[in-house]
Amino acid sequence: MPKVQHIIVSADEGGQKLLNFLRRRLGPDVPQSLLMRIIRKGEVRVDKGRAKPFDRLSAGQDVRIPPIRVQERMQTPAGVPLEIIFREKGLLAVAKPAGLPVQPGTGHSDAVSERLRAQFAEADFTPTPAHRLDRDTSGILLCGASFEALRNLQQGFAEHSIGKFYLAWVQGSVEPGTVLEMQDEMDKTGAHGHERMTIGSGKTALALARCLTSDDGRSLLEIDLRTGRTHQIRLQLASRGLPIIGDSKYGFKTRTQKMYLHAWKIVLGSGEIITNLPAWNSPYQLVNDWFK
Repeated sequence: MPKVQHIIVSADEGGQKLLNFLRRRLGPDVPQSLLMRIIRKGEVRVDKGRAKPFDRLSAGQDVRIPPIRVQERMQTPAGVPLEIIFREKGLLAVAKPAGLPVQPGTGHSDAVSERLRAQFAEADFTPTPAHRLDRDTSGILLCGASFEALRNLQQGFAEHSIGKFYLAWVQGSVEPGTVLEMQDEMDKTGAHGHERMTIGSGKTALALARCLTSDDGRSLLEIDLRTGRTHQIRLQLASRGLPIIGDSKYGFKTRTQKMYLHAWKIVLGSGEIITNLPAWNSPYQLVNDWFK
């Protein structure tokens, strides 16, 4: 039988809106509509008083949560723990493998967010991704390990004060040392779950691509992503006749097991650099000289 819970807001959780606090504490099995209803009915109390869904909480406050009964769903194993490649001052960087989505969705319950929830089950605040990577893109994913850190990261991405660099093998020959300046207007078409980006109108997308090496009709590019549009790198390169190897959605025709796009470097606003090289096999291995 469910019981009344009293949860003290931790220092890491201070500053969150009440609704978000409950969503993180109670997990995905409790629908948002139910949370909104029990808040508005006054069943959720903050320091014994009524509260609104978007009221911000402070560390040390007592949140009373009424008994909640939800239909149990079939539990899916959280998978192997994510590799942590950087951890400092509320910031966490994990190495996201290709094929793993950041958030769960229809047909895929295993996701970065769910693995983090299992990996940090005892933490007051579950580390939360501050940005997205496509499901088939591997590499560095930054997470906030406290609400304040998460908000600072999200602000940094919004203000473009955090640098994001990717590596991509593309089909096509580019002269090593060449820098492609890519600026387009991009828009999203298609139903949810089947979205596709197009060029011609919409939001501005900016990126620079530098060729590191080229051989046998393929080239390795380092991309400095200046904006973060959905599928931006994939579409911008494909529209210039350089589809990413393995990206059948945007023009690569040969069947391969993976897409060769990897988020390899993050430059924080402080100037600190986080790197994570991909584990690509021959003939796509990397040579250190290419990064000089």
